[in-house]
Amino acid sequence: MKADRLNAYRIMWVIVFFDLPVVTKKDRKIYADFRKKLLQDGFGMFQYSIYLRHCPSMENAQVHIKRVKKQLPEKGHVVMMTITDKQFGMIEIFQGKKPAEPLETPQQLELF
Repeated sequence: MKADRLNAYRIMWVIVFFDLPVVTKKDRKIYADFRKKLLQDGFGMFQYSIYLRHCPSMENAQVHIKRVKKQLPEKGHVVMMTITDKQFGMIEIFQGKKPAEPLETPQQLELF
């Protein structure tokens, strides 16, 4: 059972891409609030307007997806995608032409 919990095909990453208007002061506030709520829910910035969160299972990923859906702004474009830890592990990251270090998978804390 424990091996199943740590399976790279079961562990998920939730990625949120967004492009929100920032023309007016109200738009900028909505943008900042949406970003702040992502951070409060454990998402981290991957790139500008791309945030991701590590989830131990698809069930847990669905919980966070529902939270993001509740916070969707009226205007703008938001995309959510889930990929397995195995797929995420194949990502190639570059800074300029030089390969960058891949992101580390967060350690899971298990309480009894």
